[in-house]
Amino acid sequence: MTAPPLRALVAEDEPYNLRRLARLLREQGCEVVAELEDGDAVMEWLDHGGEADALFLDIQMPGLTGLEVAGALPRNLPVVFVTAYSEHAVRAFEQEAVDYLLKPVTAERLARTLDRVRAHRAPREDGPVPKPAGPFRYAVKAGEGLVFLDLARTTHFTYEEDAVWAHAGGRFRTLWKSLSEAEEALEGRGLVRGHRHLLLRPEAVVGVRAGEFGRLLVRLAGDQELEVSRGAAPQLKKRLGL
Repeated sequence: MTAPPLRALVAEDEPYNLRRLARLLREQGCEVVAELEDGDAVMEWLDHGGEADALFLDIQMPGLTGLEVAGALPRNLPVVFVTAYSEHAVRAFEQEAVDYLLKPVTAERLARTLDRVRAHRAPREDGPVPKPAGPFRYAVKAGEGLVFLDLARTTHFTYEEDAVWAHAGGRFRTLWKSLSEAEEALEGRGLVRGHRHLLLRPEAVVGVRAGEFGRLLVRLAGDQELEVSRGAAPQLKKRLGL
């Protein structure tokens, strides 16, 4: 049985580069599901139910940058950054990008990138992941052993000091090595990205107020206040019914 074509979203503020990358993707057998000109349009498209197998994002765009969009994604969605500036490479891979393409993109280089994207999504192609239900516990380090914490008592997770930390009436080091790994383990549990180093449980939010430049300040159980990025704010507001 032939595999369905890979669905790609392209976001680029330069019309020529946008059309060219979309054409190269189609020539490689991809279905280009959206051609957008800025990061705000990407978030709006996703918030309205748009679905893609990979996002090809220019890093420097009006409004939300490609890096800000990637940091606000609500799920583990493969991202490929496309830019003319090689100095952004380190930040791109800090966002756990599948790949990083320098302009002008060539067909040969794009083919290698698509191989990486397909390898990234291969484990999920056998069928949808069932949505879990009921109580859930996860392991954290305690001395030389482990203890288990209830997700229902957890307000959020942060990535700091090369580790994922759970905040549940205290700060506990988990076994996950990245927030993407935590998201995968907690898929279907309703957590939302606050920014590239923050994963929130919306049920723990007890208050919100507007921050600067479109950001959102959320107050959690325990009276802690955290900042949510401009890119992530719409998704969290949606989950909170705002």
